[in-house]
Amino acid sequence: MPSGVVLLTDRRVARRPLVEVVAGAVAGGVRWVVLREKDLPRTERAALAAQLRAVLADTGGTLVVAGPDPLGGDAVHLPAAGPYPPPAVGLVGRSCHDEAELARLTTEDYVTLSPVFLTRTKPGYGPPLHPDGLRELVGSSPVPVLALGGVETPGQARACVEAGAVGVAVLGAIMRADDPAASAAALTRALADATTPLGGTFEEAATPVTPTPPVPADARTTGLRPTVPTQGSSLTARSGHGRPQPPTGRGQQ
Repeated sequence: MPSGVVLLTDRRVARRPLVEVVAGAVAGGVRWVVLREKDLPRTERAALAAQLRAVLADTGGTLVVAGPDPLGGDAVHLPAAGPYPPPAVGLVGRSCHDEAELARLTTEDYVTLSPVFLTRTKPGYGPPLHPDGLRELVGSSPVPVLALGGVETPGQARACVEAGAVGVAVLGAIMRADDPAASAAALTRALADATTPLGGTFEEAATPVTPTPPVPADARTTGLRPTVPTQGSSLTARSGHGRPQPPTGRGQQ
């Protein structure tokens, strides 16, 4: 189940080729990556998915694909608008923003709740929940919650976990970073500190940043730099195993 720091990709804002940025984030402790880049042709996006899975493989990390097509994998993250019911794959997340969307969940495994803070990636998107609003929705969710939207600092990440989220989904904080490994490590340490009892161990927080894994030669030219602007997509998911299916004909939000 996604937890900790979950990275959403966006090659439009990445300071370096996307595979390099993801490799740096993995070196900094990230173990869950959500592949967006939904404007790419399927063949290019599938090739990119394969490259990112290779980066995650040595650490046991998982690639989740935004949209209903897992691109050869077994994990997807769906928008609030659909499809309903979710596809039958190993892991399903969904983006949610309020109680009404949470109530539509059926067999999802987790959700993202957004936006928690104002976000540069989607200006004007909101209003923000802030930690108090996040805490209220977490209490209404039957599945684990990732906090999404405007989480850029260790303090913000810590506040989300203290509000009940199992982790934070971030984009700009790592994609725009001069040093993705250091940014990922700082966020990972903040979450570890927030979830480690006083006097306990901080092994997770103290995980050293390892050198960035080598990038495949073709990664520098395959769909990693911006071409067509990527459509924004929020990431909120949740699992409602055992919940009844929504009534037929109910309007989707």
